[in-house]
Amino acid sequence: MTRRQLTDEQWTFIEPYLPIGEYGPYPERLRDQFEGVIWRFRSGAQWREMPSEFGPWPTVYGRFRVWRDAGVFEALLEGLIAEAAKRGEVDLSLVSVDSTTVRAHHDAAGMHLAPDALAALEKAADEAEKARQKGAARKDKTGRTSLTTRNGKSGDESGAGASSG
Repeated sequence: MTRRQLTDEQWTFIEPYLPIGEYGPYPERLRDQFEGVIWRFRSGAQWREMPSEFGPWPTVYGRFRVWRDAGVFEALLEGLIAEAAKRGEVDLSLVSVDSTTVRAHHDAAGMHLAPDALAALEKAADEAEKARQKGAARKDKTGRTSLTTRNGKSGDESGAGASSG
């Protein structure tokens, strides 16, 4: 049998996101089917090449389509981000935003987040911004925070470099 791709702790986190219908799938096969989806995308192989340990490939593919259409993967991603934010493990310095994909606001795009997930993300963003500001303030070795004036010239808050006159 193929070795497990998920630890028991990871599976415990993922399992509540997977919908279980009234008539199936059988919970003991659910993990195998989810791991079959992981195997397929990790390997880049065709669905038909899937090892039989994950179950019949049409069944695994069918589960993948149901989960995709139900938004399971998006919900799982949001849950992972929220959990990481709660633990303080979100590193927003790794986020790259391309202007071709930026939208005005998550409500404008029709995105809906649970209030606790939104609060955790906003808290993480605030902490990252405070850390960025602290780092920028430390760059001025004179101990003064430099300002940029309207004419684009740099000055300092104390006015020590200003000419009188």
